[in-house]
Amino acid sequence: MDEKKFLRRFGERVGYTDVEMEQIPEGDPRLRQITKLTRAAARYSIAAEVVAARHCNSGYKVGDKFILDVDGNFVTKLCPPRMCVYLVAQMPVPVALINERLSEGLDPNQFHFMKYVRCPDAGVECAGYGEVMVQVSVVPRVK
Repeated sequence: MDEKKFLRRFGERVGYTDVEMEQIPEGDPRLRQITKLTRAAARYSIAAEVVAARHCNSGYKVGDKFILDVDGNFVTKLCPPRMCVYLVAQMPVPVALINERLSEGLDPNQFHFMKYVRCPDAGVECAGYGEVMVQVSVVPRVK
């Protein structure tokens, strides 16, 4: 499928007008990203797995997982029942790095910056309450 067909399908899904779709010309990096992420969406998910947790008010424990699609949307039925805004707010950078790697045809797990993210709570010893850290990675999509 060529890039224009991917753009048309994407535009219909998100509600672009014809004028808005024309603002994404041939050769635009957004076309590459739309095309590559559409292809990757059927094969991959993003997982943020809790690798450290202590005194977490949301109750997160080591091994808990947050599952997102490659566009960065939480698949809520595959996530813990409580979603902490402080932890979730740390995930845009690793998700964006994964998106960029997928759109460039690179191994999406071969990034180092913010592969691990933590909630901003520094723990009880530092005048906080608790602390949680997750490892973010791309995993094969469960069928």
